[in-house]
Amino acid sequence: MTWLWAILGGYVFVVVVMFLAQRSLIYPAAAITPRLESHRLPALQAIETEPEPGLKLTHWYHPPAGGPEGSGEPLIVFFHGNGSDLGSAVEKMRPFIKAGFGLLATGYRGYSGNPGRPSEQGLSADARSVLDWVAAQGYGRERLVYFGESLGTAVAVKMASERPPSALVLEAPPSSIADVAAAHYWYLPVRLLIRDPWDSLSRIAKVGAPLLVMHGERDPVVPLRFGKKLFAAAAEPKQAIWHAEALHTNILNYPDVIEDVLAFIRAR
Repeated sequence: MTWLWAILGGYVFVVVVMFLAQRSLIYPAAAITPRLESHRLPALQAIETEPEPGLKLTHWYHPPAGGPEGSGEPLIVFFHGNGSDLGSAVEKMRPFIKAGFGLLATGYRGYSGNPGRPSEQGLSADARSVLDWVAAQGYGRERLVYFGESLGTAVAVKMASERPPSALVLEAPPSSIADVAAAHYWYLPVRLLIRDPWDSLSRIAKVGAPLLVMHGERDPVVPLRFGKKLFAAAAEPKQAIWHAEALHTNILNYPDVIEDVLAFIRAR
Protein backbone atom coordinates (compact mmCIF):
# COMPACT_ATOMS: atom_id res chain seq x y z
CA MET A 1 0.00 0.00 0.00
CA THR A 2 2.87 2.37 0.73
CA TRP A 3 4.07 2.32 -2.87
CA LEU A 4 0.52 2.93 -4.13
CA TRP A 5 0.26 6.04 -1.99
CA ALA A 6 3.68 7.13 -3.24
CA ILE A 7 2.56 6.75 -6.87
CA LEU A 8 -0.69 8.62 -6.17
CA GLY A 9 1.20 11.39 -4.37
CA GLY A 10 3.65 11.69 -7.25
CA TYR A 11 0.81 11.88 -9.78
CA VAL A 12 -1.00 14.57 -7.79
CA PHE A 13 2.27 16.51 -7.60
CA VAL A 14 2.71 16.34 -11.39
CA VAL A 15 -0.90 17.48 -11.91
CA VAL A 16 -0.43 20.47 -9.61
CA VAL A 17 2.87 21.46 -11.26
CA MET A 18 1.37 21.22 -14.74
CA PHE A 19 -1.67 23.24 -13.70
CA LEU A 20 0.52 26.01 -12.31
CA ALA A 21 2.91 25.95 -15.29
CA GLN A 22 0.34 25.62 -18.06
CA ARG A 23 0.55 29.20 -19.32
CA SER A 24 4.32 28.91 -19.57
CA LEU A 25 3.76 25.89 -21.80
CA ILE A 26 0.99 27.47 -23.89
CA TYR A 27 2.79 30.81 -24.28
CA PRO A 28 6.56 30.23 -24.44
CA ALA A 29 7.17 33.90 -25.27
CA ALA A 30 10.33 34.63 -27.24
CA ALA A 31 12.98 36.40 -25.16
CA ILE A 32 14.48 38.33 -28.10
CA THR A 33 12.96 41.65 -29.14
CA PRO A 34 12.89 41.77 -32.98
CA ARG A 35 14.36 44.81 -34.76
CA LEU A 36 12.19 46.55 -37.34
CA GLU A 37 15.09 47.81 -39.45
CA SER A 38 16.58 44.34 -39.90
CA HIS A 39 13.87 43.44 -42.43
CA ARG A 40 14.92 46.05 -45.03
CA LEU A 41 11.34 47.07 -45.80
CA PRO A 42 11.32 50.89 -45.90
CA ALA A 43 7.53 51.15 -45.48
CA LEU A 44 7.45 48.81 -42.45
CA GLN A 45 6.60 50.79 -39.32
CA ALA A 46 5.77 50.26 -35.68
CA ILE A 47 2.35 51.27 -34.40
CA GLU A 48 0.96 51.22 -30.87
CA THR A 49 -2.36 50.25 -29.34
CA GLU A 50 -3.56 50.29 -25.75
CA PRO A 51 -5.87 47.31 -25.14
CA GLU A 52 -6.27 48.30 -21.50
CA PRO A 53 -5.27 51.38 -19.51
CA GLY A 54 -1.52 51.53 -19.02
CA LEU A 55 -0.70 48.61 -21.32
CA LYS A 56 0.84 49.83 -24.58
CA LEU A 57 1.66 47.24 -27.21
CA THR A 58 3.78 47.52 -30.34
CA HIS A 59 2.67 45.98 -33.63
CA TRP A 60 4.23 46.14 -37.10
CA TYR A 61 2.40 47.61 -40.08
CA HIS A 62 3.22 47.66 -43.77
CA PRO A 63 0.61 49.48 -45.90
CA PRO A 64 -0.73 47.84 -49.05
CA ALA A 65 0.30 49.10 -52.44
CA GLY A 66 -1.22 52.54 -52.83
CA GLY A 67 -1.85 52.96 -49.10
CA PRO A 68 -5.12 52.58 -47.14
CA GLU A 69 -7.15 54.43 -49.78
CA GLY A 70 -5.14 53.42 -52.82
CA SER A 71 -5.40 50.38 -55.06
CA GLY A 72 -7.83 48.42 -52.93
CA GLU A 73 -5.31 45.68 -52.18
CA PRO A 74 -6.18 43.70 -49.03
CA LEU A 75 -4.70 44.16 -45.58
CA ILE A 76 -3.63 40.92 -43.91
CA VAL A 77 -4.07 41.05 -40.13
CA PHE A 78 -1.63 38.38 -39.01
CA PHE A 79 -1.85 36.51 -35.70
CA HIS A 80 1.36 34.58 -35.10
CA GLY A 81 1.79 31.34 -33.20
CA ASN A 82 2.77 30.89 -29.59
CA GLY A 83 6.43 30.21 -30.40
CA SER A 84 6.81 33.07 -32.85
CA ASP A 85 7.16 36.87 -32.81
CA LEU A 86 6.78 39.96 -34.98
CA GLY A 87 10.04 39.35 -36.82
CA SER A 88 9.15 35.86 -37.98
CA ALA A 89 5.63 37.07 -38.85
CA VAL A 90 7.03 39.64 -41.29
CA GLU A 91 9.38 37.10 -42.86
CA LYS A 92 6.52 34.63 -43.34
CA MET A 93 4.34 37.32 -44.93
CA ARG A 94 7.06 38.75 -47.17
CA PRO A 95 5.67 37.09 -50.35
CA PHE A 96 2.30 38.73 -49.66
CA ILE A 97 3.88 42.14 -49.11
CA LYS A 98 5.75 41.63 -52.40
CA ALA A 99 2.39 40.90 -54.05
CA GLY A 100 1.14 44.33 -52.95
CA PHE A 101 -0.89 43.24 -49.94
CA GLY A 102 -0.71 45.16 -46.68
CA LEU A 103 0.30 43.58 -43.40
CA LEU A 104 -0.51 44.29 -39.79
CA ALA A 105 1.40 41.82 -37.62
CA THR A 106 -0.17 41.68 -34.18
CA GLY A 107 2.18 42.00 -31.23
CA TYR A 108 0.80 40.20 -28.20
CA ARG A 109 1.38 41.12 -24.58
CA GLY A 110 4.46 39.30 -23.33
CA TYR A 111 5.82 38.80 -26.85
CA SER A 112 8.28 40.73 -29.06
CA GLY A 113 9.37 42.95 -26.17
CA ASN A 114 5.82 43.93 -25.22
CA PRO A 115 4.88 44.14 -21.53
CA GLY A 116 2.23 42.00 -19.87
CA ARG A 117 1.47 38.31 -19.46
CA PRO A 118 -0.35 36.29 -22.12
CA SER A 119 -3.73 34.66 -21.56
CA GLU A 120 -6.76 33.95 -23.72
CA GLN A 121 -8.55 37.00 -22.35
CA GLY A 122 -5.45 39.16 -22.77
CA LEU A 123 -4.59 38.12 -26.33
CA SER A 124 -8.23 38.58 -27.33
CA ALA A 125 -8.12 42.15 -26.01
CA ASP A 126 -4.84 42.74 -27.86
CA ALA A 127 -6.39 41.54 -31.12
CA ARG A 128 -9.46 43.73 -30.68
CA SER A 129 -7.24 46.77 -30.13
CA VAL A 130 -5.48 46.04 -33.43
CA LEU A 131 -8.80 45.77 -35.26
CA ASP A 132 -9.88 49.06 -33.69
CA TRP A 133 -6.71 50.67 -35.06
CA VAL A 134 -7.36 49.15 -38.49
CA ALA A 135 -10.89 50.53 -38.55
CA ALA A 136 -9.62 53.97 -37.54
CA GLN A 137 -7.32 53.94 -40.60
CA GLY A 138 -10.33 53.54 -42.87
CA TYR A 139 -10.08 49.87 -43.77
CA GLY A 140 -13.49 48.31 -44.32
CA ARG A 141 -14.37 44.67 -43.88
CA GLU A 142 -14.08 44.08 -47.63
CA ARG A 143 -10.31 44.67 -47.48
CA LEU A 144 -9.51 42.69 -44.32
CA VAL A 145 -8.04 39.19 -44.36
CA TYR A 146 -7.31 37.47 -41.06
CA PHE A 147 -4.38 35.05 -41.18
CA GLY A 148 -3.50 32.89 -38.18
CA GLU A 149 -0.76 30.34 -37.60
CA SER A 150 -0.96 27.62 -34.93
CA LEU A 151 -2.30 29.18 -31.71
CA GLY A 152 -2.78 32.39 -33.69
CA THR A 153 -5.51 30.60 -35.64
CA ALA A 154 -7.54 30.50 -32.41
CA VAL A 155 -7.14 34.28 -32.10
CA ALA A 156 -8.11 34.71 -35.75
CA VAL A 157 -11.20 32.49 -35.45
CA LYS A 158 -12.34 34.30 -32.31
CA MET A 159 -11.97 37.69 -34.00
CA ALA A 160 -13.67 36.46 -37.18
CA SER A 161 -16.66 35.30 -35.13
CA GLU A 162 -16.90 38.79 -33.59
CA ARG A 163 -15.77 41.11 -36.40
CA PRO A 164 -16.08 39.39 -39.78
CA PRO A 165 -13.28 39.83 -42.34
CA SER A 166 -13.52 39.30 -46.10
CA ALA A 167 -11.53 36.05 -45.78
CA LEU A 168 -9.93 33.85 -43.13
CA VAL A 169 -6.73 31.83 -43.59
CA LEU A 170 -5.70 29.27 -40.96
CA GLU A 171 -2.35 27.50 -40.92
CA ALA A 172 -2.00 24.38 -38.73
CA PRO A 173 -5.11 25.15 -36.67
CA PRO A 174 -6.00 23.26 -33.49
CA SER A 175 -9.68 22.50 -33.01
CA SER A 176 -8.99 23.70 -29.48
CA ILE A 177 -5.91 23.99 -27.31
CA ALA A 178 -7.61 21.60 -24.91
CA ASP A 179 -7.81 18.96 -27.68
CA VAL A 180 -4.12 19.29 -28.52
CA ALA A 181 -3.02 19.36 -24.88
CA ALA A 182 -5.10 16.27 -24.13
CA ALA A 183 -3.44 14.46 -27.03
CA HIS A 184 0.08 15.31 -25.82
CA TYR A 185 -0.62 14.91 -22.09
CA TRP A 186 -3.09 12.02 -22.30
CA TYR A 187 -2.20 10.91 -18.76
CA LEU A 188 -3.46 14.18 -17.20
CA PRO A 189 -7.04 15.49 -16.72
CA VAL A 190 -6.28 18.34 -19.11
CA ARG A 191 -9.86 19.33 -19.89
CA LEU A 192 -10.62 19.85 -16.21
CA LEU A 193 -7.49 21.90 -15.58
CA ILE A 194 -6.95 24.08 -18.65
CA ARG A 195 -7.47 27.80 -18.10
CA ASP A 196 -7.22 28.95 -21.73
CA PRO A 197 -9.02 26.35 -23.86
CA TRP A 198 -9.10 28.48 -27.05
CA ASP A 199 -12.11 26.55 -28.33
CA SER A 200 -12.13 27.33 -32.06
CA LEU A 201 -14.43 24.37 -32.71
CA SER A 202 -17.29 26.08 -30.89
CA ARG A 203 -16.78 29.30 -32.88
CA ILE A 204 -15.90 28.27 -36.43
CA ALA A 205 -19.49 27.70 -37.58
CA LYS A 206 -20.25 31.34 -36.75
CA VAL A 207 -17.67 32.51 -39.29
CA GLY A 208 -19.34 33.33 -42.59
CA ALA A 209 -16.25 34.58 -44.42
CA PRO A 210 -14.57 32.38 -47.06
CA LEU A 211 -12.20 30.03 -45.25
CA LEU A 212 -8.90 28.44 -46.24
CA VAL A 213 -7.40 25.83 -43.92
CA MET A 214 -3.92 24.49 -44.62
CA HIS A 215 -2.16 21.84 -42.60
CA GLY A 216 0.91 19.65 -42.95
CA GLU A 217 0.20 15.95 -42.79
CA ARG A 218 3.47 15.44 -40.89
CA ASP A 219 2.73 18.08 -38.24
CA PRO A 220 4.02 16.74 -34.89
CA VAL A 221 2.73 19.66 -32.80
CA VAL A 222 -0.90 20.02 -33.92
CA PRO A 223 -1.78 16.68 -35.51
CA LEU A 224 -3.61 16.86 -38.82
CA ARG A 225 -6.78 15.33 -37.39
CA PHE A 226 -7.45 18.50 -35.40
CA GLY A 227 -7.20 20.72 -38.49
CA LYS A 228 -9.59 18.38 -40.30
CA LYS A 229 -11.95 18.38 -37.34
CA LEU A 230 -12.10 22.18 -37.40
CA PHE A 231 -12.52 22.26 -41.18
CA ALA A 232 -15.42 19.79 -41.03
CA ALA A 233 -17.26 22.02 -38.55
CA ALA A 234 -16.83 25.18 -40.62
CA ALA A 235 -19.52 26.66 -42.83
CA GLU A 236 -19.17 27.05 -46.59
CA PRO A 237 -17.49 28.52 -48.55
CA LYS A 238 -14.31 26.75 -47.51
CA GLN A 239 -11.17 25.24 -49.02
CA ALA A 240 -8.41 23.07 -47.61
CA ILE A 241 -4.80 22.26 -48.41
CA TRP A 242 -3.56 19.06 -46.78
CA HIS A 243 0.15 18.96 -47.61
CA ALA A 244 1.85 15.57 -47.58
CA GLU A 245 5.33 16.88 -46.68
CA ALA A 246 4.74 19.95 -44.50
CA LEU A 247 5.42 19.94 -40.78
CA HIS A 248 4.19 22.54 -38.29
CA THR A 249 3.84 26.12 -39.64
CA ASN A 250 6.26 25.59 -42.53
CA ILE A 251 3.70 24.99 -45.27
CA LEU A 252 4.47 28.38 -46.86
CA ASN A 253 7.97 27.11 -47.59
CA TYR A 254 6.36 25.47 -50.62
CA PRO A 255 5.94 27.96 -53.52
CA ASP A 256 2.83 26.22 -54.89
CA VAL A 257 1.08 26.74 -51.57
CA ILE A 258 1.94 30.44 -51.60
CA GLU A 259 0.40 30.72 -55.06
CA ASP A 260 -2.74 28.94 -53.86
CA VAL A 261 -3.08 31.30 -50.88
CA LEU A 262 -2.53 34.37 -53.05
CA ALA A 263 -5.23 33.14 -55.44
CA PHE A 264 -7.63 32.47 -52.56
CA ILE A 265 -7.17 35.95 -51.12
CA ARG A 266 -7.54 37.65 -54.50
CA ALA A 267 -10.81 35.77 -55.12
CA ARG A 268 -12.35 36.71 -51.76
